[in-house]
Amino acid sequence: MSDESIIVVGGGIAGLTSAALLAKEGYQVTLVESHNQLGGCAGTFKRGSYTFDVGATQVAGLERGGIHHRLFNYLDIPLPDAKILDPGCSVFLGDGSKPINLWHDPLRWQKERQEQFPGSEIFWALCSKIHESNWSFVERDPILPVRNFWDLSQLAKALRPSNLLTGFLSKLTVANLLVLTGCHTDRRLLRFLDLQLKLYSQEPASRTAALYGATVLQMAQAPRGLWHLHGSMQVLSDMLKNSFLRDGGSLLLGHRVTNISREKKSNAFNVNVIDRSKNLIMLKASDIVFSLPPQSLLDLIPIDGGLSTAYRDGIKKLPKPSGAIVFYGALHRSDLPVDCPGHIQIFDEDFGSIFISISMEDDQRAPVGMATLIASSFVDIDQWSNLDSQSYTKKKNIFSKMIINILNKKFDLQETSWDHQELSTPRSFERWTGRPGGIVGGLGQHPDQFGPFGLSSRTPQKGLWLCGDSIYPGEGTAGVSQSAMMVVRQLMESKGRYLNIPVFN
Repeated sequence: MSDESIIVVGGGIAGLTSAALLAKEGYQVTLVESHNQLGGCAGTFKRGSYTFDVGATQVAGLERGGIHHRLFNYLDIPLPDAKILDPGCSVFLGDGSKPINLWHDPLRWQKERQEQFPGSEIFWALCSKIHESNWSFVERDPILPVRNFWDLSQLAKALRPSNLLTGFLSKLTVANLLVLTGCHTDRRLLRFLDLQLKLYSQEPASRTAALYGATVLQMAQAPRGLWHLHGSMQVLSDMLKNSFLRDGGSLLLGHRVTNISREKKSNAFNVNVIDRSKNLIMLKASDIVFSLPPQSLLDLIPIDGGLSTAYRDGIKKLPKPSGAIVFYGALHRSDLPVDCPGHIQIFDEDFGSIFISISMEDDQRAPVGMATLIASSFVDIDQWSNLDSQSYTKKKNIFSKMIINILNKKFDLQETSWDHQELSTPRSFERWTGRPGGIVGGLGQHPDQFGPFGLSSRTPQKGLWLCGDSIYPGEGTAGVSQSAMMVVRQLMESKGRYLNIPVFN
């Protein structure tokens, strides 16, 4: 049992995972979350008898050897009840052609893409080689970016000859892979890639790192896969919370961090926190794990608080992540097409990409005979940040009507089909998550921001650590959980200890 105190800031999946691991290892851990519930962008809310996932609606990494499987096994908690998505998604390109189904069976997916994109198999074969090389690399728990000798040693342990070969592609984009394989003239393929990559990298094919894009494009296929949780996404957070509390962690909900400073003599961190009643609480810690967007640090640490001017300027210059508008609706299941896929992506010429998630019959998100439908689209947060109340309401109503009209047309619905309708904007996400401007996801996975070229979990201030969707390997519950495990390994190594989480073959 360690007597060192650690504060984890932010109760999303990254913060929860790092807090649960540290508590499991015997550290005194306090998790501080400004909202009244955990989960962040993977949380839920209720409207009457309906349960809506706030943002994330799919989970990766539940399969044997996947990151959630590894972590939950180590924490000695059961995996959540979940169903593999097959197809993982049905993609409508908006050109009148039949949808592209991302089947779980690799052979079925191969047949699908050969029919949909004739002559593209050389591109997919290259992606497959990159995917398998990257996956074996990630499973060996590398540290990226490298900032000291120990980080380098962990990276070296994870490398294999295949990784050195794919490393030559580190500065290329997915669009570059299309050119290399002679598939760049296939406009349908490019639109499909743009739609899918925007979901996972916040960038189109022309700006998504090849090493990242090749991996996420095949996440829906066995032996990996995408999963739908029984109950809601909140189940994932609840299980991690239970593990954290079981192992002695202290949870402060409805508490907002307002200032982080460091004592010169003791090197301990002083953390000012305001509770629900606006009372000021002062906490001390030897280390801080910061799971909020790194941009939030600048408002919490004074200019003379230990972060160099160069580091602060670097954070200020980080590319701006996207925001999102999300429509939350409920309707009679009988109004939906028979055998309607659970996850659909459509392209509308006037609106752009919309990602749709529909609840399953028995997943407890809606009463029997009803269904929840969540439709989301990325937007520029600046379009929403400076609007007055009247302009904001007007803009929100316009977007709501546009999405409803698209959904009504897509599923042949009537206005009377809907039992519930509401729209969230970047402002809504900012209120819910506390993320600046309501940004969702992390940094776009551009070659200049991915892997060895990304933002490090180590900050210039000793004892201050970062994890979450802006840290390697990126967004999604699987990605942020991987970043949480990485930062805990680094933190423990700085104290002369080692975290060993078994790998399943």
